[in-house]
Amino acid sequence: MRDTRESRLLLVLLIAVAFALITVDIRGGANSPVDGARQAAAAVFGPVENGVAAAVDPVGNAIGAVRDSGKRHDKISTLQAENEALKQKLGSDARNRSRLSQLDSMLKTAGEGQYGIKAAQVVAIGAAQGFSWTVTIDAGSNDGIKRDMTVLNGDGLVGRVTTVGPSTATVLLANDPDFTVGTRMENSDELGFATGHGDRPLSVQLLNGKAKVNPGDRLVTFGSQADKPFVPGVPVGEVVRVDPSGGALTRTIYVRPFVGFTKLDIVGVVVEAPRTDPRDEVLPAKPKPTPTPTVTVTATPSQAPDGQGNTNIADQHANPDGNPLPNGNPNPPPANANPPAANANPNPPNPNPNGDPNGNANADGDQ
Repeated sequence: MRDTRESRLLLVLLIAVAFALITVDIRGGANSPVDGARQAAAAVFGPVENGVAAAVDPVGNAIGAVRDSGKRHDKISTLQAENEALKQKLGSDARNRSRLSQLDSMLKTAGEGQYGIKAAQVVAIGAAQGFSWTVTIDAGSNDGIKRDMTVLNGDGLVGRVTTVGPSTATVLLANDPDFTVGTRMENSDELGFATGHGDRPLSVQLLNGKAKVNPGDRLVTFGSQADKPFVPGVPVGEVVRVDPSGGALTRTIYVRPFVGFTKLDIVGVVVEAPRTDPRDEVLPAKPKPTPTPTVTVTATPSQAPDGQGNTNIADQHANPDGNPLPNGNPNPPPANANPPAANANPNPPNPNPNGDPNGNANADGDQ
């Protein structure tokens, strides 16, 4: 097409129409007038995506077989032999083991929450509907999938169904900026609303600005009216940061989601909600703290000088006769070799026979 005035005018007109359709779609929400066209696009392109995903592995195996055959006339027999080997190896293939593990974990989660689920596989990322964080799954209306159904896996909340075709459906992931889900804190039951932030943690606005929250606390979905789009009790994530409330009416915390949105494979769509709220039953058990070993130290009796050059032994001190010493000295003081002389007459004789205490003689000369 030549660059003429008419072609430029046509381009501007097409852009204006496109913006008008986008505006009408956004304002229409769930009742958008272009929803039928979107479903028709999903119905047309969904089987193509399924077919492409199913054809990738066989084509890759065939190319590898042709490259390694070495002889042109043996290509067919080599391919046949390799196909048989792949069929036998299918049960022990690492990818299939991973899928079986994911399926087993998801069924365990569904059993604990009493969710009726439809298993599906992610076949495409970022569908053509315009969402920034979406995936396409290989289950649609023919499998009982409807719009606004909860999607989970063995780790927790994956997202919700937004568009449904006959054999495929589009899932808006929980980390999309347009995604919002009601949450409830484990144990404390504090309510809030979680919003996606791409590859960053979810932000959760708690209704109680004075709620006591610590890193490591966990959240589950609160549930929606009539269980659409969210059923209750699905694990959401773990608190990694808490913003100070600052006297505000609400409080913001940041939550690391349990689900790895960049490595989704097997998911489950909740087609039947639980009869009762499972509360915190679906959350995994917290790891038990490792016990700290206790070391008991027994003190040995100390030996130290007593100040006189003798050694005090705390556990046994005795005199030579076997009686313990009061000061704990095993060496009794030496006996005095020279005891003081005994006084035979403690009272000296009175030289005055008459009893004069002053010792004077009588006048008559008597002594």
